[in-house]
Amino acid sequence: MLVGRIAAVVAGAVLVLWTLSSAIQTVVVPRAAAVALTRLHFRGTRVVFELFTRPTRTYEARDRVLALYAPFTLVLLPAVWAALVAVGFTAIFWGTGIDPLYEAFATSGSSLFTLGFDRPDGWGRVALSFVEAGLGLGIVSLMISYLPTIYSGFRTRESLVGMLEVRAGQPPVPVTLILRYHNIGWLDRLEDDLFDPWERWFVDVEESHTSQGSLAFFRSPTPYRSWITAAGCVLDSAALYTSSIEHERSTKPDLLIRTGFLCLRRISDFYSIPYDPDPAPDDPISITRDEFDGVWQQLADAGVPMKPDRDQAWRDYAGWRVNYDTVLITLASMVDAPYAMWSSDRAPATRHRPPLHRRVRSPR
Repeated sequence: MLVGRIAAVVAGAVLVLWTLSSAIQTVVVPRAAAVALTRLHFRGTRVVFELFTRPTRTYEARDRVLALYAPFTLVLLPAVWAALVAVGFTAIFWGTGIDPLYEAFATSGSSLFTLGFDRPDGWGRVALSFVEAGLGLGIVSLMISYLPTIYSGFRTRESLVGMLEVRAGQPPVPVTLILRYHNIGWLDRLEDDLFDPWERWFVDVEESHTSQGSLAFFRSPTPYRSWITAAGCVLDSAALYTSSIEHERSTKPDLLIRTGFLCLRRISDFYSIPYDPDPAPDDPISITRDEFDGVWQQLADAGVPMKPDRDQAWRDYAGWRVNYDTVLITLASMVDAPYAMWSSDRAPATRHRPPLHRRVRSPR
């Protein structure tokens, strides 16, 4: 019996420390951390939500349900932490001699939520109840600090996503964006007006969406707007601009594309999305040559100055696109993004489900 009580104390302490470590890594540590408990919680909740978001339902119906997924799961997360701490201290109190198990559970719950209706005897047990009460208050404090950080990152992300609708339509289309800039005589201002702010946007999104992984699943205020389709539109616009349109040579679109695909790759690493970290420029992509030629012709017919060698333009475009093609499409599938040209329109029907533990990726 003594061995069983000692084992209960050890197991309870391990459970409490594991839960506390998970909470700190999820909320406090400012980097991408593979937290098995948090992933398990989000995966389990997603399974429930997918019962109401089957592909047979309309996109509007799925979007209404999925808009609740990230906020609902996020609010439940502290409850999971509190429940595990309560279970852990129940085992500890029982192991220190509080019988029966129900009484140990009541002592743990009273201490965790600072209710005070059940106070244990002895200095050691009273000290344990104080520790559990402090952890309960700490979990509440973590939640209070967690939500403002999440919504601050969300607002930062959505500011440019909303502005893109004016420039590229809804859903955003790369050819629409370029044509609108051409029609208003701003094609030469595309780099300063679009590429510069979106380069900073990709840097911000990489930091926020890897340190706070739930942000990827927060949906935009309107159903047909999405951060990932906006990112794909901007990257494709920059790739078309630098590969196909006659303009004064500049490195800004090249830097934007590199910043963008590194951002999407870091987010993909967080969710264990497989991709080739060092693709060859002529590796296959999801965009066909006929699709590229159709866009080329549409731009040329509208009077956009195009480079004379279309074959070389296609090779240059494909050489840029290959760096973000896989991660863009898979992320669009994972968050069930609305239909958009050259991103979610070719996403597989099966959504990517991140594993509980991340794989270590090595360069080719």
